[in-house]
Amino acid sequence: MSNTFDLERLTAEAEAALAPAFREIDLQAERATARVMDAFRACRVSAALFAATDGYGYDDRGREVLDEIYARVFGAEAAFVRSAILSGTHALTIGLFGLLRPGDTLLSLTGKPYDTLDEVIGISGEAGVGSLKDFGVKYSEVALTAEGLPDYEGVRAALLADPSVKVAFIQRSKGYLDRKSLSVDEIGELCKIVHACSDAFVMVDNCYGEFVEDKEPSMVGADLSVGSLIKNPGGGMAECGGYLVGTRRAVELCGYRFTAPGVGLEIGASLGQNKNMFKGLFYAPHTVAQALKTAHFAAYLFEKLGFETEPRAKEVRHDIIQQVKCGAPELLVAFCRGIQYGSPVDAFVTCEPWDMPGYGDPVIMAAGTFTQGASLELSADGPIRPPYIAYFQGGLTYESGKIGVLSAVREVLKVMENDAQGAS
Repeated sequence: MSNTFDLERLTAEAEAALAPAFREIDLQAERATARVMDAFRACRVSAALFAATDGYGYDDRGREVLDEIYARVFGAEAAFVRSAILSGTHALTIGLFGLLRPGDTLLSLTGKPYDTLDEVIGISGEAGVGSLKDFGVKYSEVALTAEGLPDYEGVRAALLADPSVKVAFIQRSKGYLDRKSLSVDEIGELCKIVHACSDAFVMVDNCYGEFVEDKEPSMVGADLSVGSLIKNPGGGMAECGGYLVGTRRAVELCGYRFTAPGVGLEIGASLGQNKNMFKGLFYAPHTVAQALKTAHFAAYLFEKLGFETEPRAKEVRHDIIQQVKCGAPELLVAFCRGIQYGSPVDAFVTCEPWDMPGYGDPVIMAAGTFTQGASLELSADGPIRPPYIAYFQGGLTYESGKIGVLSAVREVLKVMENDAQGAS
């Protein structure tokens, strides 16, 4: 399978087999685009809203309208979207510190959260740096079932046993765990249990999941959903930023944390970023569809090469993440290098594992992106630890994503062929 003819044949086979899935993805993108455009029309978007503001940013109408649009699109009471939110982890930190107080408990309903939250929560890292633990916030978690699904009875029991739970945290995507990503319906079921058993806020890490399904977590009972604009909702146009959407009270509390109590969301200059954030949201459903098609294609090819994938090539997806279980560090490195070589930016760079801040293991990251760290563009990464899983996502266009996937296949085949020759 290492010659060009075989890869061409396999590509044609994959696209023919995946045609029904691609059609469903296109229909989903149409429905989501209609929802976005309805919000743009209802909020009377005009070119005047793209004007830059500076200083305190009082009366930044573009900022206010963008907040309203996000609330409408995500089915929430309120929202705020800011270019000054530096990453998904930053947005999640704003949410956690906005809702939790000393003596409260943060309960994760989906096992341990993503690695970059470890030091935010105080699971690891230096004491006294300002983690939730430093401020007297306790942490507990409910493990997923052996099948990687939410333990609904375990969640109910944990909530009833601890009235100090103030935030019930749900991570929609798999992060660096070997599990399935959650559907919005599964998130909705968790929301029902939480609201029936306690007065805790349900907070959802929605990164990588926006516009993949017809519903968003706010539509099924989440009090707060959080994400990054250099992932799905930025549509490949936003160069930085994040969002928080949810109930009016939850968003208000987070706004006080983002700026200052008494000030909240009344200030914050847009500094010329509004246009990219409006345009990015407009593009987002289509761009997410391109990333989903790329993920299906990657799964199909690597399954044919004998690798275990999650989701499988023809499975319905709940986020844009594609997991490929490489089984060996050199194959994980080859996969990521192939993605880098098949990217539009920095394709000449050979990526290496390194001790990245916020992670417990060396991590290899491939990201030949126009915007640094923009996972939606085309990227792959993974911790150098067994079973050496590559987490692949993105593709601004299906065509460019396909080129990146084929590059990864070629690099992995080189390693496999060298290993076979060495064994013989």
